[in-house]
Amino acid sequence: MSKSTNFLTIGAIVAFAAVNTASAQTATQTVTFQVTAINQISVTGAPSLDINTATAGSAPTSVTAAANSWSVTTNQSTAMITASIPSDMPAGLTLSANLIAPAGATSTGLTALSTTAVNVVTGITKLNSAALGLTYQLDATAVAGVVTSATRVVTYTITGGV
Repeated sequence: MSKSTNFLTIGAIVAFAAVNTASAQTATQTVTFQVTAINQISVTGAPSLDINTATAGSAPTSVTAAANSWSVTTNQSTAMITASIPSDMPAGLTLSANLIAPAGATSTGLTALSTTAVNVVTGITKLNSAALGLTYQLDATAVAGVVTSATRVVTYTITGGV
């Protein structure tokens, strides 16, 4: 090889090395995010309660409707479910509800419903749970007499903790 060829080759290597040693460029960006409080409840089923029997000397036989369910999603701690009806039951009748609690929470068991909201599940913490059991019970005394078909809308409310 001639000296001039070597010089060109060395010059090309130096130029190539200079191109490959250029510093890298970076960019940054701030990403803002949040998760808001989520408290959701739903119920399914079509409960129907019909008291039509009694034992002589005893109150009419209570009836239950257990083919119902409820689901919940909350990202808060110590959430709770309350239940109420818009108007009181007729004299001698009691409508109650029992919601099976999700893991870690507590059900109040079979609870009589009225126009004042009552706790039915407490201590619900950061979970989602579906198809939990929901049972209604209708109790009557003789004072109730004969009651033609009537309805009550049960309102379930979830309130978040922290």
